[in-house]
Amino acid sequence: MRSIGDTAIAAVTVVALGSGVFLLGGGTGTHAPPQPAAAEGRADPAGDRLAAAALPPSPPTRIHIPSIRVDAPLTGLGLTKSGSLDVPPAAEKNLAGWYEAGTTPGETGTAIVAGHVDNTQGPAVFYDLGALKRGATVEVDRRDGGVAVFTVDAIEVYQARNFPDEKVYAPAKRPELRVITCGGGYSKSTGYQGNVVVFAHLTGSR
Repeated sequence: MRSIGDTAIAAVTVVALGSGVFLLGGGTGTHAPPQPAAAEGRADPAGDRLAAAALPPSPPTRIHIPSIRVDAPLTGLGLTKSGSLDVPPAAEKNLAGWYEAGTTPGETGTAIVAGHVDNTQGPAVFYDLGALKRGATVEVDRRDGGVAVFTVDAIEVYQARNFPDEKVYAPAKRPELRVITCGGGYSKSTGYQGNVVVFAHLTGSR
C-alpha cells in the first residue's frame, strides 16, 4: 500500500481530479467547491471506541455519502507509470475509483477512494466533499452483497507542496477509508492547489 505514498501522487491528483475549467466560464454554476472548515480537521477521540470489527476482503461496487448526495459506482484504479495513483475517466462525472491493488473498504488497513471535483462541464462526483462534517456516514457497497459503514473522523485540505503522504496512505491497524478529491483553492495558471481528504473508519456493516 505504501507504494503509492510518494510526493508524485499529490501533484498528479491535483491536476487530474479537477479541471476547474467551468469556473472560468462565467454565468451560473461557477462557484468554487466548498472547502473544509478548520474545526472539521480535529478528530474525535471518542470515535475509536465505536470501531467495528474488520470485514473479509471484497471489492467495492458503489459509494454513498448521504449528507452530500453522493451515490456513485466505483471503478478499479491502478498506478501510473510514475508510480502515482491513476484517476477515473474525467468525462464520467458521477464515477469514483478505488485503489484495487490495496485494501478493500471494510478490511483491516487503509482503503483509498478518489474522484473528480469537477470536469469541463461542471461539478463532478466529489464536488461537495469539502462540505462534509465529522460524524457523517460513508457507505460502501461490496461485491459480496454487504455494505461497509464508515464514520468520518476528519476532513482536511492540504496544499500540494505539503501533502502528508504518510498520514494519508500509510497502513492502519483497523479498517479505515480515505476519500480524496481536488481542493485548496484554484488558480487559472496552475489549477487546483491541493487536495481535500476525508478520513473515516469502519463503524458498522449490514
